[in-house]
Amino acid sequence: MTSQGLLESHGRMLCAWHLAILRFAVSLDNADRLNVLAIANQIDRLGRHHEDKPNFGFFRKTSSELITAILQPGEPADAILRQYLARVDDVRLKRALVGVFRIEHGEDVAVKKRYKTGGDLWRGLPSRGTVQH
Repeated sequence: MTSQGLLESHGRMLCAWHLAILRFAVSLDNADRLNVLAIANQIDRLGRHHEDKPNFGFFRKTSSELITAILQPGEPADAILRQYLARVDDVRLKRALVGVFRIEHGEDVAVKKRYKTGGDLWRGLPSRGTVQH
C-alpha cells in the first residue's frame, strides 16, 4: 500500500472513531460503547505496528475517558470533552458533538452567513433583456 493509501486508510479509521463517539453520545447504548472501544483498539494496534510500542493505548485510554465523561456529566467531564473537541478538525462533526455534549466550546463552530441580507443577490448579472443567444 502506498503512503498516500495508508494515510487515507488511517484517516477513515479516525473518522469512524469520531463518528462512533458521536453515535454513543446520542444513544448511550452499550453496543455503541463497545464499538467505540473496538475501533480504538484497532487504531492502537496500528500505532504499535508503526512505532514499535508494545503498549500503545492512546485511543483506548481516550475512549474510556470520553465514555465516562459522557455518562457522568459535570465540570471534570466537561473539561475532558472540551479537550477532545479541540482535537476535532471537521467543523460539521465538531458542531454535532458540541450539540450532543451540550457544553459551551471556546471556538466558534457556527456557520458563517454566506449572503448578506438585502437586494444584492442579482447584482453583477445581466438583466433578462440583455441576454444574447
